[in-house]
Amino acid sequence: MKRYPVVLSIAGSDSSGGAGIQADLKAISALGAYSATAITAITVQNTLGVRAIHPVPPEYVKGQIEAVMDDLSPDAVKIGMINDIEIVRVIAQALKKYQPAHVVFDPVMISTSGSKLINDDAIAVLTSELMPLTDLITPNLDEAEVLTGKKITNLDEMKAAARSLLNYGSKWVLVKGGHLQGEIIYDVLQAQEGDPVIFTGDHIESKNVHGTGCTLSSSIATFLALGDSMPKAVEQAKAYITGAIRHGKDVKVGHGNGPLNHFWKPVPMIVYDGE
Repeated sequence: MKRYPVVLSIAGSDSSGGAGIQADLKAISALGAYSATAITAITVQNTLGVRAIHPVPPEYVKGQIEAVMDDLSPDAVKIGMINDIEIVRVIAQALKKYQPAHVVFDPVMISTSGSKLINDDAIAVLTSELMPLTDLITPNLDEAEVLTGKKITNLDEMKAAARSLLNYGSKWVLVKGGHLQGEIIYDVLQAQEGDPVIFTGDHIESKNVHGTGCTLSSSIATFLALGDSMPKAVEQAKAYITGAIRHGKDVKVGHGNGPLNHFWKPVPMIVYDGE
């Protein structure tokens, strides 16, 4: 029998389709893998902002993850928005039970429009119980500042933040610098040992960047599922994101922060030999 590479996204639902589970489904599919999902929360939102968040009961989050794990055996897992302590814990328990090969965690705390998406008391639990079980965490500058307690204004401070964030136990940290001012965008990838890998890219002027972080993390998870090393997976994902922003910047969807063009360069579904 043949099989598809499978990526499980554990994240919140975005009713406007630009971020969260919906962005993950689009990105994973566009890159040639099969996407399964476990929804952690239902958000009421559009391109103008988040109006409300309703967490899914933890037992149903657990049930979704176990149903997928027991049957589809995902090659990689991406974790996004979690705003409930018990949901953090059931995800951590599932990772310990199933031990997926690759786990990418995007610690979503603040939306593109500036809305806070996580309860304060959940942060300590996800740093102590979830992050040590991950291969990569992908905070943006706002999230890195929350997690380190330090302001980040330049590349050197990004490097220091990445090293500091490794203390939470993840094997790798990617500090995303898209919020820094300037013509060049820097991202810092740091492993537990060795020098950082610095990625650079041109700043693209666009209002359509809703869901960029969700899309990047699910893309990295997909490339890991396809067999890339961590640095290569990040490089490939960044190239995909750059194209998605560039090809979506002149399209109007809604009246606020619009989505990326996830299908600017779709890859046919990949098929592997074997069970």
